[in-house]
Amino acid sequence: MTYAELVQKIRDYTEVSSNVLTATIVDGIINDAEFRILREVDSDNNRRYATANVLTSTRFIDTPVNALIIRSAQIVDSDGTSSPDNREFLQFRDTSFMSEFNPTGATGVPKYYSWWDKDTIVMAPTPDATYTIQLNYILKDPGLSSTNTTTYLSTYFPNGLLYACLAEAYGFLKGPVDMLQLYDNKYVEAAKGFSIEQMGRRRRDEYQAGVPRIGKQ
Repeated sequence: MTYAELVQKIRDYTEVSSNVLTATIVDGIINDAEFRILREVDSDNNRRYATANVLTSTRFIDTPVNALIIRSAQIVDSDGTSSPDNREFLQFRDTSFMSEFNPTGATGVPKYYSWWDKDTIVMAPTPDATYTIQLNYILKDPGLSSTNTTTYLSTYFPNGLLYACLAEAYGFLKGPVDMLQLYDNKYVEAAKGFSIEQMGRRRRDEYQAGVPRIGKQ
């Protein structure tokens, strides 16, 4: 489903013309729907990876721009050898733990990390050398628009995206409550299937885990 097709469907389903549902309003509806899906379904298309240098005696590091969630963090080459294939996952802790663990600025290979603010993470102990850190995180993809006419969601989850948009549209229009509830329920049901695909079937190996089975209702 393209951007133009989605815009037309929103107007057709609501029976409201572009005089009311202008391009600006529809773009806002689509953006709100995309954020809803992002927060309710852990879709693989939002997974990103970035590396950066952790400097000696520096506990803080900026996160990638607009990173919503840090999934995990790894120190690359933590053993300091010439072979950079050694990796250690850092353990996530609360900032209060970080302060208690490292009150005097003890140094070493970072073992723990935590959010410090919305754009920064803090590590402990304080790095005793320069290391490479890999952050595995969640980022919202560029949304559907007149200049970005197809996205992962519009291609692989078109019905759910449409239903989420229609729920937002009826909320904006203050339309019949039953219609809002209808499309909200349709979205919820579609999202269940999308979640099974994204967080279940795409993240398992049938050789090791077997084929997913659904029990009797």
